[in-house]
Amino acid sequence: MAVSDQTHDDPADLRRRVVVESIRLFAEQGYDATTVDDVAAAAGSSRRTLFRQFGSKEGLIFADHESLLDLVAAHLDAAAEADLDPWQAVAAGAGLVFAHFWSDREFAERRYLVVSQVRTLRDRELVMSSRYQRLFEDYLRRVRPEIPRTRIVAYAAAVTGVHNYLLRRMSRGDSGVTAQTLADELARLAAFADS
Repeated sequence: MAVSDQTHDDPADLRRRVVVESIRLFAEQGYDATTVDDVAAAAGSSRRTLFRQFGSKEGLIFADHESLLDLVAAHLDAAAEADLDPWQAVAAGAGLVFAHFWSDREFAERRYLVVSQVRTLRDRELVMSSRYQRLFEDYLRRVRPEIPRTRIVAYAAAVTGVHNYLLRRMSRGDSGVTAQTLADELARLAAFADS
């Protein structure tokens, strides 16, 4: 029976299911050996729907980052409206991303294994990371225009770098890395940035 291009699933559920199934298949079969058709069949979708939703095979792995970027942007908008401390708001935004992966460490570990073995995926991961950093920079420039841009860039890069370092450690199975570890390190950065 052919899979229909029309789905009655919640788009967020479909995206999550596709990401999970693509990571599972890439980990089990290898990235190059797994086709988009394989992922579509496992996710209960069609090849056409996957390309329309995700754009490319690489896009399957990073699709949850699109919704995470939206979540962080909404968080920063709310922080700006509430006039919260901007340095801490950025740290909390990074915490939201970490919490997403912490909530399913097995998935994070699988993704890390797949991404670490494929150069094009590592490159794509760098692009995703720069999008978070840019989101942080844009927010800080908007709410603290008096702060020199170099300080804003340095802080956003530091937050992104610390987050990514700890996320990689957690994804490699380091059980000592927790959301609190990240919060503590980012609190130190925020105190330094605000001094």
